[in-house]
Amino acid sequence: MSGKKIILFLGLLALANPFRAVSDSREKEPPEESVGGISSDRVINLTVSSIPEAKISFVQGFTFPVFRGESVLTADNNIRTTLSAEVSPVSADGVVEGILTPVAFLQVAAGFRIGSGWNIRLFGGELYGIGINRAGAGGKAEASGSAFDGVQWKAHFGGALQFDLAAVFPGPWRHVVFRSYHEINYKAYSAASKNDSWFFENDEGENKNGFTYYGNFLIGYQMPLFLNTAAILVEMNKFLDNTPNRDLWGGDLVFWTLSAVFNFTITRRLDAALISQFRTLRNYTNSEDLFYQDRILDKADPRGLKFYRIAVILSFKLP
Repeated sequence: MSGKKIILFLGLLALANPFRAVSDSREKEPPEESVGGISSDRVINLTVSSIPEAKISFVQGFTFPVFRGESVLTADNNIRTTLSAEVSPVSADGVVEGILTPVAFLQVAAGFRIGSGWNIRLFGGELYGIGINRAGAGGKAEASGSAFDGVQWKAHFGGALQFDLAAVFPGPWRHVVFRSYHEINYKAYSAASKNDSWFFENDEGENKNGFTYYGNFLIGYQMPLFLNTAAILVEMNKFLDNTPNRDLWGGDLVFWTLSAVFNFTITRRLDAALISQFRTLRNYTNSEDLFYQDRILDKADPRGLKFYRIAVILSFKLP
């Protein structure tokens, strides 16, 4: 399987979690710059969703050939590094990531993200770029914090298994792809204490300084057409903190997101991904306006699957 067939889940969407859309490198795409076997590429991504949310990012990538052999499993071995700058209406951050492909079906990834944010009022509501989430008057959740009053950072380490049927049975109509990725990450907000919960990029405000597990499974079909990829993506998140009594409000549950992903080739340099998402939400026996740790999980029916959002990602590869 070509080392260029990288499944990238472009930052979700903050957008608060990463999306990655499936894409492949065919002859129709512009060639990467290459010096001494080291190639580089530059991409601008614009992401918008129905929430509404938006993010624009610039990504500089470098691919270094390493551990290459003569077999189909090692011919495209490489280390890929990316440097990204991202801006949303409520945040700005930078990301560095490295991905090692020691064999065609395996990838090992590590990265670091750091950023900060600010809060704005939009469409009659408050969007929280960053801040502490706590119980306020009447037990209702409220945010506290000012622009750039701290930094949010995250370090992650993970690995992926991937497979392309066309690597075994070559042909332009045989690209049935599968990928399973799993990571452990540690994230923290510098203004938060050990027991504080916090917002970042207008998420639910249930973050805590500590470890989180993230995983995803993808199966897709790539075609030599305008619609070049159709895929199903299943993502899961689980907080690994030890907050007392977290089972009472469902803090120990796995959160699932299901996505239908469609990637289109607009021009030689421009791709567009359309993503429709559903996710699981907790069901409670008391008011959902309360601070989340004061809610009571409905043990008889703890989770429901609901429509989440539709997102569009435009990716333009710079000359």
